[in-house]
Amino acid sequence: MAHGEQSSGRRIVLSSYNIHRCYGRDGEHRPDRVRDVLRQIDADVMALQEVETLNDQPGLLDYLCEDRPWQYIHGPTLERDDGNYGNAILTSLPIESIRRIDISQDRREPRGAFHVRLSHQDQPFDLMATHLGLRSAERRAQVKHLLGEIQQGTARLNGSMFTVLMGDMNEWFMFGQPIRYINRRFKPSPAPATFPVRFPLFALDRIWVDPGEILVNVKAINNPLTRKASDHLPLVAELDLGGFQ
Repeated sequence: MAHGEQSSGRRIVLSSYNIHRCYGRDGEHRPDRVRDVLRQIDADVMALQEVETLNDQPGLLDYLCEDRPWQYIHGPTLERDDGNYGNAILTSLPIESIRRIDISQDRREPRGAFHVRLSHQDQPFDLMATHLGLRSAERRAQVKHLLGEIQQGTARLNGSMFTVLMGDMNEWFMFGQPIRYINRRFKPSPAPATFPVRFPLFALDRIWVDPGEILVNVKAINNPLTRKASDHLPLVAELDLGGFQ
């Protein structure tokens, strides 16, 4: 489906993609391959994880958005002497508000999330994008934090058409406690395997939508390009907003 068809009327396409600092499976640093994947997907909203912006190469997000109707939201979680590292959102939709959330746990790698309000044909919706930690206790605490933020944000910014939670959840088990927490708030969502790219076995990357009935398709994009560009496959979801029109 072409991007023009996605955005017209009833459809929105979302993607979550861990770009692995633009290092491919062959160990080469190739931002051009990541850019090609993003253009191939051409989603309305793309949540990226492991985004590394170096001081001597500061224009990565500008490069990824070049010649496309995308704007970006940058959310570094780790500041280093040579640059920073974290999350980003690319979108062609109007941005109404942005809230950056620190979900870091003591003595663990800093982690963050975005809570953004976007609009589609003048109808607002809320989207949370994140990259959770590596330990199960860490993820449980982070998911509780994010679900609380979603509840508070929905109350604070009323009038949302629907709510999305997506990102790299780092949850290796389909029925791990963090997933169960989310499934109590959102309708359970399909979970195609996205990692590792050579033999995808684990659904680390996830997309949930409330109400779940508008989520009509979720798939991992597995082709020669995506198997080279990162260690994760991109996850893509399609929403049918016909019931809201």
